[in-house]
Amino acid sequence: MTIRRITPDVRTQDPDKSRAFYATLGLAEVMDLGWAVIMASPSNPTAQVVLITEDASAPVVPDMSIELPDGAAVDAAYAAMRAAGAEIVHPLQNEAWGVRRFFVRDPDGKVVNVVTHHK
Repeated sequence: MTIRRITPDVRTQDPDKSRAFYATLGLAEVMDLGWAVIMASPSNPTAQVVLITEDASAPVVPDMSIELPDGAAVDAAYAAMRAAGAEIVHPLQNEAWGVRRFFVRDPDGKVVNVVTHHK
């Protein structure tokens, strides 16, 4: 399976303060959904941190995101996680902001957002 990128998802109570902190470290804002802000390295755009106040459609905020190349890869990962008996925290679905994703809980209790951007 090809992985496009892995990003930490950082829960924040104050997105403006967090945005300023990561900007001081050299990251630039590349997307703002209101409830989630993506900060990325200008020289390495796949090096990112996602700042989240809450998730728009899921019951929890994920701890990390793993981006796969396309919807077929996300569907295959979903099938593999279900076959392995993993806990699906948020069902496989297309979201209004242009991603296909699901959340799964890892053996240590961390919530992983498995995602792709769809066209």
